[in-house]
Amino acid sequence: MKRLVIDVEAGDYAVAKLDPEGDVPAGLLAPGAGALVSITRTRTEVSVVCPAGRAPRGAEVEAGWRLLTVRGPVAFTLTGIIAALANELAAAGVALLSLSTFDTDHVLVKAVDLARAVATLRAAGHEVHLPT
Repeated sequence: MKRLVIDVEAGDYAVAKLDPEGDVPAGLLAPGAGALVSITRTRTEVSVVCPAGRAPRGAEVEAGWRLLTVRGPVAFTLTGIIAALANELAAAGVALLSLSTFDTDHVLVKAVDLARAVATLRAAGHEVHLPT
């Protein structure tokens, strides 16, 4: 795996679960928010990844996540990015949640594991930048 440049985004994130038959709160995708928001609907749930302060009311929420973003854009033909990050973090005992967008890949780790995740990724040869 080539060396990746990874940015640790500022602030805590949450993963929330909503009823699949309900409406997604309109404000989640408001323009100009500047933070990652991901909404996925399946037949059994609506899953939302968003800044912790924007987690939908009434949702089942798992808070305390931090977001790490691979600097992109990353070509669709580049393989193994999530696999490499997942293997490196798993070997260090760091659980993760991953998601991909058109331009890049993202990994969320629990805030309590952030320092260990950063150290692990740096030891694996990746360049990791903390928020300023």
